[in-house]
Amino acid sequence: MSSDDFYAIIPAGGVGTRLWPLSRKGRPKFLYDLLGSGRTMIQSTFDRLARVCGPEHVVVSTGEAHVDAVREQLPELGDDNIFPEPVARDSTAAIALATAVLAHRHGPQIVVGSFAADHVIRDRDAFAECVRQATAAARSGYITTIGIAASRPSTAFGYIHQGHSLAQEILDAPSARIVQSFVEKPDSATAQAYLQTGEYRWNAGMFVMRADVLLDSLERYQPDIFSAITAIAEAWDQGASKRSAAVKQYWYGLEKIAFDYAIAEPLSAAGGVAVVPGGFGWDDIGDFNSLAALLPSSNRQNIKVLGNQDDVVFLDSAGDVVAAQAGRTVALLGVDDMVVIDTPDALLVAPRARSQEVKKMVSKLSGLGRDEIL
Repeated sequence: MSSDDFYAIIPAGGVGTRLWPLSRKGRPKFLYDLLGSGRTMIQSTFDRLARVCGPEHVVVSTGEAHVDAVREQLPELGDDNIFPEPVARDSTAAIALATAVLAHRHGPQIVVGSFAADHVIRDRDAFAECVRQATAAARSGYITTIGIAASRPSTAFGYIHQGHSLAQEILDAPSARIVQSFVEKPDSATAQAYLQTGEYRWNAGMFVMRADVLLDSLERYQPDIFSAITAIAEAWDQGASKRSAAVKQYWYGLEKIAFDYAIAEPLSAAGGVAVVPGGFGWDDIGDFNSLAALLPSSNRQNIKVLGNQDDVVFLDSAGDVVAAQAGRTVALLGVDDMVVIDTPDALLVAPRARSQEVKKMVSKLSGLGRDEIL
């Protein structure tokens, strides 16, 4: 695909509380090499996108506290290609600001794509082909998402309800379909029903669109956010003092709202959203159970170890997920299907089946004033 007009945005936000105590406010999961690949999550995302559009067309939106770490991990990232956020305001603000600034620099007809910093994608060539088709659909005026094949009736993901084919309308995107609706995370019975229809795909939060289409949609559905983002974007490249003043005046008052809710859902009701099926092997490491699915087994008992395997000793144990990060021995005796995360200042022990509930423990610790370990 021609990448001259395509720019990739990596929103690198969120704490990843379901992966506590590995993932912390000061060092979120995207800064870690969770799979032992030799590259952190954000480095792998950058590598994947740089293959599609070139490193100079990749930008990162992240919290001010993480800027230095991002720069250290991504030395190829241009000085002007990082967008620091003083406080998190969710994906709408992050994507919109980067888009508005890029539109000022390169024109409103550029195509931008938003791709989370912490996703695992295995087939890079298939991913690039999906982005190519999504870009073609975006040039035709659609905000385009990439829908992941639902391999199981998951209740952890939102779903995309596909409609009719757009192949006759968008010749360069033969796989594109209209989006009938976005659906919230369902219960297990509903998820099973979705799978049986063959009309639903997982919503991975990947969006590709022309800058002007996004900004027009933002003005239509979120006029207050549009006004604030426009003011910040106009000042962004006018010097540090003007940028700082605009951010201070407008950013803190922005509504915290996800892009799906703010733009994609209302626009899909108006027939303005397309979906390209993604067949490239995708995972979202949302909790320790999903992380375990991607780690190799250390032994015939299906124990998964993140860190130094010599630090983990087991007897009559099976199916455990262990992170040995404190430089000491973790001994498991008669322990099955548990999560054991040992770090220098915090230890988590929980059933694997309750991995999604680690977020509740983080909330409890916060309520007890233990913010220093969060």
